[in-house]
Amino acid sequence: MELTGHIALVLIAFLLDGLLGDPVYRLHPVRLMGAWSLVCERVLFAIGWDGRRGGIAHWLLVIGGALLVWLGVRVGLGSLDPRLVWLWDVFIAYSLLCMRDLLVHGERVLKALNDLAKARSQVGMLVARDTDRLDRGGVVRATIESLSENLTDGVLTPLWALCLFGLPGLILVKAVSSLDSMVGYQNARYAQFGWAAARSDDLVHWIPARLSVPLIAVAAALLRLHPRLAMRAARDYHGMLPSPNSGWSEAACAGALRVRLIGPIYSSGNLVTQDYMGDPDWPADLDASHLRQALRLIALCGGLALGAGLGLAATVVR
Repeated sequence: MELTGHIALVLIAFLLDGLLGDPVYRLHPVRLMGAWSLVCERVLFAIGWDGRRGGIAHWLLVIGGALLVWLGVRVGLGSLDPRLVWLWDVFIAYSLLCMRDLLVHGERVLKALNDLAKARSQVGMLVARDTDRLDRGGVVRATIESLSENLTDGVLTPLWALCLFGLPGLILVKAVSSLDSMVGYQNARYAQFGWAAARSDDLVHWIPARLSVPLIAVAAALLRLHPRLAMRAARDYHGMLPSPNSGWSEAACAGALRVRLIGPIYSSGNLVTQDYMGDPDWPADLDASHLRQALRLIALCGGLALGAGLGLAATVVR
């Protein structure tokens, strides 16, 4: 990769995402990866490859298919006009970054907070839990949890993969995330078949999850929030979530905002947990002001992540 062109690609894709949000069209790469994943899954189950071996084959087919489609279109466009190759890369990068959509979802909940039923409906699009029992504070907590968790897997990992490894890196991590969301479940069907998807998802987010903590602390300092609490909360509370990665950014955001998150969570009518993340003297009855602070914090983290990613790219891309 040539450094100037690579940095221009990253900047333009990031700006397009910030201005326009995730494009909605029938052949969106994530939709195509999802459809291809289902086809491969059906074929592998039909031939009896429904265990770990089949899951590894499924992983290779989906990841390899995504990279081959990108490369095949690239080669075809290059035979017409080399400039089309760069435009294709920009378009794919823009399609796979989703910073704006994350913030937009949070803004929708914020605007709906005066109508609790509507706010519950909006937050239900972000979280996999029962929302009908949530009071206003619970809605805000759930939204901040979603924003902070998705900061790592939805923003930091894809952006830094693009900065450091170009389009192949970005396509890889997005395909891995898509696979994990489709087959990475601990249930009878996917416990073995989804092993490769789940473990690779843990792997690709491992470093960004931990780097999210100092990033959130810096953003908190710039916003005059609580950077020291962000670092301490990440250390003390990251283990409250079952995922090896998502607890780091969520706990850091709880500390940065000096609020308690989680609290009573119901799924299919059953109480999953009632523990809070954060110090006992931090507030848990959150309101619109806390969500506004969280949105500003996440937005600033995205900008700082871009700067850090471009700085790293300048050291490794020639």
